[in-house]
Amino acid sequence: MSDLEVVWIQQARNGDDEAFAQLVETYQGPVYNLCYRMLGESQEAEDAAQESFWRAYQALNRYDPNRKFSTWLLSIAAHYCIDQQRKRHIISVQMDIVFEETYADNSPDPERAVATSEEDQMLHSLMNSLNSQDRAALILRYWYGFSDAEIGEALSLTVSAVKSRLYRARKHLAKNLQATRQESLAAEREHYGSPAY
Repeated sequence: MSDLEVVWIQQARNGDDEAFAQLVETYQGPVYNLCYRMLGESQEAEDAAQESFWRAYQALNRYDPNRKFSTWLLSIAAHYCIDQQRKRHIISVQMDIVFEETYADNSPDPERAVATSEEDQMLHSLMNSLNSQDRAALILRYWYGFSDAEIGEALSLTVSAVKSRLYRARKHLAKNLQATRQESLAAEREHYGSPAY
């Protein structure tokens, strides 16, 4: 957290709306992105981001300056999104868990683009099968680089519970991704026939 952010937080706690507006401007991208990845729909994400900032504004006097402000703010957004998912009982997250280095080659290649798109769709579908807290833990780890302790703080979990959730979620994704790939290969073989050697 920069010295300027510390000043803005203190000024906002003293009722300076312009200082809080500076914090909103600084963190609107990360908060919106988190909400979008958790809710999977842009309008819902915008609404959730606004609600998250409103809740942060109302709770600003309870913010502990010994915590990272971004961790505190993103935990408010994550909890709000989890609550929204629970209320409607729909798991609909559009999330891409493929790291940038996986698709680092930017050369134009239509076959590669189709394969990448199919892989992304597969991962999005698999993410939909995770419960909201497991999904939130993965998002906070792989998109925001949160440590186990920060994830625990954000989601009100112990560090061991975070580790357990991350392990279980990664294992679930790996197992189901492998099964989906095998099904896809089998369908492709059936469609095109076995190669003659």
